[in-house]
Amino acid sequence: MTAELLVNVTPSETRVAYIDGGILQEIHVEREAKRGIAGNIYKGRVSRVLPGMQAAFVDIGLEKAAFLHASDIMPHTECVARDEQKNFNVRDIVELVHQGQDLMVQVVKDPLGTKGARLTTDITLPSRYLVFMPDASHVGVSQRIESEVERERLKRIVSAYCDEQGGYIIRTAAEGVREEELSQDAAYLKRLWTKVMERKRRNVTKCKLYGELALAHRILRDFAGQALDRIRVDSRLTYELLVEFTSEYMPEMTEKLEHYNGRQPIFDLYDVENEIQRALERKVELKSGGYLIIDQTEAMTTIDINTGAFVGHRNLEETIFNTNTEATQAIARQLRLRNLGGIIIIDFIDMANEDHRRRVLHSLEQALSKDRVKTGIHGFSALGLVEMTRKRTRESVEHVLCSDCPTCHGRGTVKTVETVCYEILREIVRVHHAYDADRFLVYASVAVGDALKSEESHALAEVEIFVGKQVKVQIEPLYSQEQFDVVMM
Repeated sequence: MTAELLVNVTPSETRVAYIDGGILQEIHVEREAKRGIAGNIYKGRVSRVLPGMQAAFVDIGLEKAAFLHASDIMPHTECVARDEQKNFNVRDIVELVHQGQDLMVQVVKDPLGTKGARLTTDITLPSRYLVFMPDASHVGVSQRIESEVERERLKRIVSAYCDEQGGYIIRTAAEGVREEELSQDAAYLKRLWTKVMERKRRNVTKCKLYGELALAHRILRDFAGQALDRIRVDSRLTYELLVEFTSEYMPEMTEKLEHYNGRQPIFDLYDVENEIQRALERKVELKSGGYLIIDQTEAMTTIDINTGAFVGHRNLEETIFNTNTEATQAIARQLRLRNLGGIIIIDFIDMANEDHRRRVLHSLEQALSKDRVKTGIHGFSALGLVEMTRKRTRESVEHVLCSDCPTCHGRGTVKTVETVCYEILREIVRVHHAYDADRFLVYASVAVGDALKSEESHALAEVEIFVGKQVKVQIEPLYSQEQFDVVMM
């Protein structure tokens, strides 16, 4: 099975699709007007300290002040042994920062909805094989590199590059890489860090010291080490920039780059446009006839599994087990495709058989092992729900491509015609008691107006008798179902 990246570029937007085995697995969208800032380094100023929340707001020059928690003002602990981590105690926020203080911070989460960006003072700079950690003295190795011999080899090589400037984390892509390439990465990161420090000394507060790479460059860097067969780009300028970038930092990927100039739009090659549309829908059909219902909320994402039209071949238990097992593959793909993060609650169909529950959980773990984003599964809860987490650093595809519905304002439902009719009738009575009017004119949507003139006409007639005034209904085609006006004449 082939794996490839499709890069679609327009002046205002860049989209990258990851195709594996002819099926869309990931979609990344970046708009020039709303470029993500995760990874950017800023020189900011503390605008408020909140002891009750153990946090501070930092002005980094954005529309909303960014959020810095006391736990994010910590030294590098991601690669330190667990027993050593106990020595790192989170101190009181008032001991760590004060209002008006200048800080160098890095964005770990883009602004999401009404929330500002999330910050850390624990600066890191990523490259192809390494992550530079200023002021650290140790070397950490990605847990995904399982061979102990390889871990020790890499650690020995990279330890030689540690000095007073900082230490490194060795990324998964470094497995099997030669010393020369690791040396080049380390030198590049040190040059980059030197430039950041120069800008910090030179620039005033509330300025950007380092900007994360553009989407296409970032995806190529992050996919280094992945088994890619080719990378097709439909923009000549972006293709040339990527050739220049890969030639310097990842030469083995340069030969995989192709400039796509076919007459058919690049995303039509694998039906990507339709897949994106399907990724915005609540319902995901399974091949067996079952389906998933995915609901994204502010606090968490919930996924419900149903057998639907799938009736099975043997018995109910086997049908439920097969549906749940098939759902694990679909769930893993949808999490990647929709870029869902944070807390995820999965409501599998109830299984009485303990062995079935264990096998479904194992199937989910196997399916998620292909995910490049860190995930954690916490097993079945007392209520039979599977609780899991997926690291969230950027907005989901739905948040990038969609906004709240102007009719329901994000509720996902609208009031029924009957409900709106009764609201209108109550409003007529309320206005009658409050003001003196000769008659009433009601402006309403087509559906509501038709209902008041037909099935609800008896209720309207009763209100006319009660208020002793004539009520005329006028249909407004541009009104939404919930919209109406009661006017005194």
